[in-house]
Amino acid sequence: MTSEFDLGALLAERGAERYELHSKYLNHQLPRMLHTIGFDKVYERAEGAYFWDADGDDYLDMLAGFGVMGLGRHHPVVRKALHDVLDAQLADLTRFDCQPLPGLLAERLLAHSPHLDRVFFGNSGTEAVETALKFARFVTGRPRVLYCDHAFHGLTTGSLSVNGESGFRDGFAPLLPDTAVPLGDLDALARELKKGDVAALIVEPVQGKGVHETPPGYLRAAQELLRKHKALLIADEVQTGLGRTGDFYAYQHEEGVEPDLVCVAKALSGGYVPVGATLGKDWIFKKVYSSMDRVLVHSASFGSNAQAMAAGLAVLSVMENEQTVANARATGEQLRSRLAALIDKYELLADVRGRGLMIGIEFGRPKSLGLRSRWSMLQAARKGLFAQMVVVPLLQRHRILTQVSGDHLEVIKLIPPLVIGEREVDRFVDAFTDVMDDAHSGGGLMWDFGKTLVKQAVANR
Repeated sequence: MTSEFDLGALLAERGAERYELHSKYLNHQLPRMLHTIGFDKVYERAEGAYFWDADGDDYLDMLAGFGVMGLGRHHPVVRKALHDVLDAQLADLTRFDCQPLPGLLAERLLAHSPHLDRVFFGNSGTEAVETALKFARFVTGRPRVLYCDHAFHGLTTGSLSVNGESGFRDGFAPLLPDTAVPLGDLDALARELKKGDVAALIVEPVQGKGVHETPPGYLRAAQELLRKHKALLIADEVQTGLGRTGDFYAYQHEEGVEPDLVCVAKALSGGYVPVGATLGKDWIFKKVYSSMDRVLVHSASFGSNAQAMAAGLAVLSVMENEQTVANARATGEQLRSRLAALIDKYELLADVRGRGLMIGIEFGRPKSLGLRSRWSMLQAARKGLFAQMVVVPLLQRHRILTQVSGDHLEVIKLIPPLVIGEREVDRFVDAFTDVMDDAHSGGGLMWDFGKTLVKQAVANR
């Protein structure tokens, strides 16, 4: 007897219930939040850097699924690779053989990482970080891991231990032994290393929260300090890796930096199959997997599955053939420079920063009395509301999806697919200019919406 399942029919019958289903069975605060800020859209399909709704209107995606959609949605090469691997009906995940795809993907990844030697494949960015933390603690024999203020490395218990945002950590203690150090503060790093119990420093070369780069020379100097004290440097490239910042890895912007462990995920998936990878030096892997008795001392049930490996191989092929890293560098510089040119025009616009197609737009306290009083009203209710006031009209009026770059931050982060070009830059800059014109007019729908946000913030206290 052959069982039947019709996905299209199920979606046609029940798809309209999407928000009700989430409210009843999943995180009930998500639909509530989306309804509050007017993000409760119904997207019918997606391709490249765009979504379309039921009316056929397009939406420009400047969020890329928090960086997952590096090649945009439904890239034909990645789709074909997945069709091919399914049609091949491989004997996958037997656990007691060596399939070729993981080895081939590891080889391709390591070709971009010449100082690294081996790869462990998991299923997500937080798993990649967990692997690096375990490996670092084991090979050094030390318990403590350092991380930078405002870091985000994931939300599972180990990676949460090196998360720099208290809002994520609160209520989940006890965590692993850890210590936060200020980003870029070499003296603070040296003080902690002198205590002799530090296994590693984990750092994002460009922090996702707020889009803050490590200061010039910091990674190289930190690496030297760590080596002096026999501790490891872990580069978290989960969001910044695979071309996001205009180099294959963000740490490559600084000459001479060679992390002991590197974590990647997100864009390696092609937007289809979750995958994470921890790349490391040969001696680290050989110490962790020191004998046949330890062959499974660290593993993942779905790690190295054929679908994820095929997606990763297709992603790297597209990146090379379509030169997405170079495009991220050139298009990112165009977008960043055009936005930075608006700082003198808008007193609410404080800074534009970032690398490649990872850009932070920061807002700040205006000088004029009328705008300053409105700004102060928002700040008194909850920091970050003005940035949300910008994000909402970008979607509602201009059909552009963006995000606030972290809780209580007046920063919008742009992490679009790496395939965008001049057309998308023009569309975003024109829309952003329109929204900022409205914000500086002293009235308009933006400030009316701001009052709604203030009431919601006060109600949530």
